[in-house]
Amino acid sequence: MNHQCINCSQKFEVTEGDLKFYERMKVLSPVECPSCREQRRISFRNEKNLYLRNCGNCKKQMVSIYSPDKPYNVYCAPCWWSDAWDPVNIGKDFDFSRSFFEQFDELIKASKLINLFVENNQNSDYVNQETDDKNCYLNAGGHYNEDCYYNTYSIWGKNNVDNYWVIKCELCYECINCENCNKSTYLQDCLNCSDCHYCRECTGCNYCFGSFGLKHKEYYFFNEKLSQKEYENKVNEYLKNRTERENAKEKSRQNFLKFPHKAVKIINCEDVTGDYLLGCKDVHEGYLIENSRDVKYAYIGLDVKDSQDLSSYGWGEVSFNCASSMKNSFCLAVSSTCNIHFSQYCFVCYNSSNLFGCVGLNHKQYCILNKQYSKEEYEKLSEKIIDHMKKGRAHGASAQDEQGSGSASPSESELINYGQFFPIKISPFCYNETVAYEYFPLTKEQAISRGYKWKDSDEKEYIKQTYQIPEDIKNTPENIAGEILACKNCDKNYKIIKEELSFYRKMDLPVPLKCPACRHKYRLESKNPHRLYERKCQKCGEAVKTTYSPNRTEIIYCEKCYLKTVY
Repeated sequence: MNHQCINCSQKFEVTEGDLKFYERMKVLSPVECPSCREQRRISFRNEKNLYLRNCGNCKKQMVSIYSPDKPYNVYCAPCWWSDAWDPVNIGKDFDFSRSFFEQFDELIKASKLINLFVENNQNSDYVNQETDDKNCYLNAGGHYNEDCYYNTYSIWGKNNVDNYWVIKCELCYECINCENCNKSTYLQDCLNCSDCHYCRECTGCNYCFGSFGLKHKEYYFFNEKLSQKEYENKVNEYLKNRTERENAKEKSRQNFLKFPHKAVKIINCEDVTGDYLLGCKDVHEGYLIENSRDVKYAYIGLDVKDSQDLSSYGWGEVSFNCASSMKNSFCLAVSSTCNIHFSQYCFVCYNSSNLFGCVGLNHKQYCILNKQYSKEEYEKLSEKIIDHMKKGRAHGASAQDEQGSGSASPSESELINYGQFFPIKISPFCYNETVAYEYFPLTKEQAISRGYKWKDSDEKEYIKQTYQIPEDIKNTPENIAGEILACKNCDKNYKIIKEELSFYRKMDLPVPLKCPACRHKYRLESKNPHRLYERKCQKCGEAVKTTYSPNRTEIIYCEKCYLKTVY
């Protein structure tokens, strides 16, 4: 069954299996395509934009994901977790003359929000969505890191800078989707590699440069075997300064095009579609998913089962349209929650069950709009609210059908099915502060026209740079750590911290000319999109689904042909 997305007008399929899942979750069929649904969910996730503001309780200055100009009452972690306040005190009766989302938006603004989503970190004030970090700065989405800076989704890392999705790596720089790598730069899709640079899809290699698809090799230079001395002489030329490193990056990219690329990265999986799937079964349209079962339309997931439409979700089951959460079950449209069950439309709630439309609750149950009810009252009222939401959708659909006759356009909340994620207009963040902006870039005009908020640039953050950054680290003085630098890409100011400079010296790396945000953007652009294309294996001609679009120049092989060729 084909539907047309009310947002982008693209057609999308709703299968019999989807309908059975929606029936199980007691929700209506989505009116947006999977991509627009993901965009909506991650427009509620700010990973990297951090601000200084005062705690709404103790008044001490703190780091927060909410800028000071936003109309929210934000608490530092000690105050938020304390017994100094009780979120049920702001509970409200549900008003059936108004939309649910209008009342929920008011509740977000009346409640207390925690400044960051962090736990058990040491000397790591400027990190978010991180746990168990030590001496880290501007990391996001990772765990168990030490002396790491500007990484996204790094786990068990040590002395790493500017990486995306790296596991158990040390002394790595600008690496993407790598595991157990050491003293390496600009690697992608590499495993168990050491002292390697500008390599891709290599495993168990040492001292390799600009090479693709190598297994257990040493001293390979652009896929050519050299003696140790020849290798060192050539590599030293390419690594001696910034200009030569840029040449190495481009020459490596051209070299990669000579070799067949695997259509998708799927390991130890059964009946799956997507990319970067490990140990999964019956996962479809999944990306960066591990150890999961019966999941569809999901991005970044670990140990999830019987769920659909997830973004950054772990250790959960029977969930639909959820984001930035973990350890939940039987949940619908929740964001930034942990260990909640049988709940729907909740934001920043923990260790609770049977919640409907709640914000900031911890160790609670049977609450609606933060008001406490008995079990019987909760069940009866929640059913009435669901019916109210479904009727509002039916009214919105009728209004949409009548637009051709000149009637007013329905509000976004009226066009949202019961079961869809929150309306974009109630996101606590501006679009260009969120992960959605990274994966679905929009201009200010485009974002506002679609109902998103936008944060304008601060002129104070765009001071012209007068300092000349040297070509290599050997000629870089220590005082660069105190200089105001301007990104060569976006002109925004950034700085080099002392610990970061020490890393560049240790790795013989030039100081970057781009700000952390633009460096992160480069890494995202180096990855394939979360979209599957129909292509044919360029070896056997069999149809394959791949994240390499048909207009790209990479040679694409199916898994069987790839394994025969590479191994």
